[in-house]
This record gives sequence, structure tokens and C-alpha cells, in this order.
Amino acid sequence: MTKFIPLALGVVLGLAVLARPQPPVAPAAAVFPYNARIETLENGLKIVSVPLDNPNIISYYTIVRSGSRNEVEPGKSGFAHFFEHMMFKGTKQVPKAAYDEFLSRLGAGTNGTTTDDFTCYYVVFAGRENLEKVVRTEADRFINLAYTEDMLKTEAPVIEGEYYASASDPDRRLFETLRDTAYEKHSYKHTTLGFLKDIQDMPNQYEYSLLYKKRFYAPDNTILLVAGDYDHAQLAAFVKKYYGGWQKSNYDLVTPVEPPQTQAKRSAVDWPSRTLARLALGYHGPAFSDTAIDKAALDLLAEVSFGPASPLCQKLVNVDQTCQSLSASFADTRDPSLLVIAAVVKNDADLPGVEAEILKELERAKTEPPPNQRLADIKSNLKYALARSLETTDGIAGTLAFTLNLTGDPGTLNRLFDLYDKVTPRDIQDAARKYFKPSNGTVVTLTGGTAK
Repeated sequence: MTKFIPLALGVVLGLAVLARPQPPVAPAAAVFPYNARIETLENGLKIVSVPLDNPNIISYYTIVRSGSRNEVEPGKSGFAHFFEHMMFKGTKQVPKAAYDEFLSRLGAGTNGTTTDDFTCYYVVFAGRENLEKVVRTEADRFINLAYTEDMLKTEAPVIEGEYYASASDPDRRLFETLRDTAYEKHSYKHTTLGFLKDIQDMPNQYEYSLLYKKRFYAPDNTILLVAGDYDHAQLAAFVKKYYGGWQKSNYDLVTPVEPPQTQAKRSAVDWPSRTLARLALGYHGPAFSDTAIDKAALDLLAEVSFGPASPLCQKLVNVDQTCQSLSASFADTRDPSLLVIAAVVKNDADLPGVEAEILKELERAKTEPPPNQRLADIKSNLKYALARSLETTDGIAGTLAFTLNLTGDPGTLNRLFDLYDKVTPRDIQDAARKYFKPSNGTVVTLTGGTAK
């Protein structure tokens, strides 16, 4: 996983007693071979600590389970992304200029990103001697986040401008339309930017924004992930000291249940200027699981049928050169989401033919098992790709952050790859039959004239 696709407190906060620590997690011969220590404060803040032999560098990630999934009230989308903006505005104790200066003195890298399920903030810095300063400053940033109604009204137009900039990308518009068409009730219906009408109304939603903050920017909705060169006991003491007084929300999010899709859907986007045609087919699929076989089987199917080395991709992209690209994106999400096959097509007239080829491949996946050697090669490639992502301190933290959002458990990566090893050709056929039904599918096309 790449980076998403990251001064002193006035008073010392009250201490919290740690729950009994769990033993380090590191199964023998595991794909994620690092010891991960897990502790939880009484206020619900989970600490996942991965001390490493890598010298000097420390990656400090704050994972807030706040994304599109949390925006369940009608008319209230976009607030997860709004808080990503506000988290860099500073606090009374450490104003923005002081925070920026603090990071600059450390030579630290920092950023944040919002996804369907979570928002992740990271600080990457050097030196054990700086650990307490970072813990103290980041604790202040989250516990004492505050802003005025005027600040919201100032930031909302910035977010609206970001929406318009995003909407100028035909790929973003294609997938935004796909989600809006495919979903009826679940909040995955909108992207992390939110619906435009909700962003435009955001200046009037100051009271709601405070409610959103209270619900989700709380310790019982947050995971602190630290990896690198430090002493675990010292880290735990610092976290107790500076985060212990953070008040938990006790809010239980209930997301709308998406009803089964019973008939095929279709939508078309008329792009206002000349561009290559786009095609996206979305099928309602399962949520992420490291125990149930379906999602793991679908991940492997995506590579078998639509990966760069697949016969169909070779045919459409390299031989016939009908498509500029062909890909499958079967997202890992906390609730059931879409299995998406997408293509960039060079000529509008070829859209029906490309769609027919994709549908033919999905039908073939139901009846013809993938060759055992091909499946073994794909499993091996996935392991090597994971190993490459773990070559640096921040690579380890960034990779682990994504799966921690899903389950809160650093052992998830190892269980997932154990599951991949168990997937058989028959499992892939069964998953294809289960999910790739015409009545479960949504097709969106985007055209703007034949590009040259």
C-alpha cells in the first residue's frame, strides 16, 4: 500500500489505566513477520505498536474510523473529508503556524487522507528523543480540535472548489455515477467528497459538524499505530499521559442495509468535451473478511480474469488495441461494496463490444476453473508485492494502517494470506456464480466524442 494514497500542552491530562496488554503477535513464517503489541486505554483508544530494528525513523499514524460510511443522515455527506481539512488548522495551545514550525524543526513528513471507511493522519520523523514531543502535540491536535462557525463557512467553499476540480476528471465522474446508480440506501452511494448539494449547504451545518466531531473524533473510534525505532514501554507511558483524558463518545454507528439488487441498472454520462470513452461494470459484492472465502476468491478472480497478464487484457489492450486500459477494483471495505471492472476505450463505437467481452469473461469464470499454475503464480505475486511494501518503516505502517481500519487487528494480514492459500479454482467459480449475475450489475458509460 502506498501512502494514503500522510508545543507543549498547557496541562497534563489525567492518566488512564491500561487494559491488560495482549502478547506480541508474530506467527512463524508469517507474511507480516513483525511483533505487534496491542494495548487499549480505558477510554477506548487502541494502541498498536510495532517496534523495529530500522534505525532512527518513526511512523506515527492516527486512524479515525470516519469516512463515507459514517455519513448516514440525508443531506449530511462530505463531513469526513471536511474534518480532514480542519485537523490541520491548529488548536489554541498549538496554532497552525506553531504546528507547522514544529514539524519543520523535526524535518517531519505529514499528511492525511479520507476513504470510504476511515481517515488517516500520519507524521513520519526521526529520533527517539522526539517521540514524547510528537505524542504530546498529536494528542493536543485531536483532543483540542476546535473551530468556529466562520471557519466552517470559510473552508466549505474550498471543499466545493475541490469537488469541481475532481469533477473535471472523467474517471472520477464515471465512478461517482456508478456508485450513485448502484446504491439505493447505503452511504457508499456517495464518494468521500460527498454530494455537491450537501457541500453547498455545509456552511449552514455548523451544529451538525460539532455532533459529527463528538461522535467520531473520539478515542473509542480511533486507533493509534506507531512503528519504528523506539521503546514500547516508553511509548505506552506517553500515550497514557497525553491521551488518557480524551473523552469517549459511546456512539454506535448503524449503517443502512443495502437491499439486494433485483434488476440490472444502466446509466450514461455525456462528457462536455472530447475524451476517450469509459466503461464501468459494478456488482454488489461482500465486505472484507479474513475468515470467509468469498472476498479472497474474488481478489484472485480479479487478477485471473482482468489483471495485466490475463488473456482478456492482453487481447483488448495489446493485440486488438481496442482499450487503453482494462482493470478490476474489488475494494476491501467494512460493509459490502462494489466489485468494479473498468475500461478506457479508444473509440465510442467499440464500447458495446468491450462490454460484451467483459461479460463473456465473467461467464467463462463461472464454468472454467483457472489453471492451477496460474493461480499459484498469482498467489506468489501477491506475497512478493506485500513483501516489497514492507521494505521501509513507513511502508510497514502504511500497509498495516489499511487492515487495522478493517478489523483493528494486526493479525489480519496473516489470516488473509492464509485464506488466499486455501482458495481453490472451485472457490473462484462459486464466487463468480454468486456475485456476477445480470440482476446484480450496474453498467455506466461515459462518452464525449471520439478522441484522437
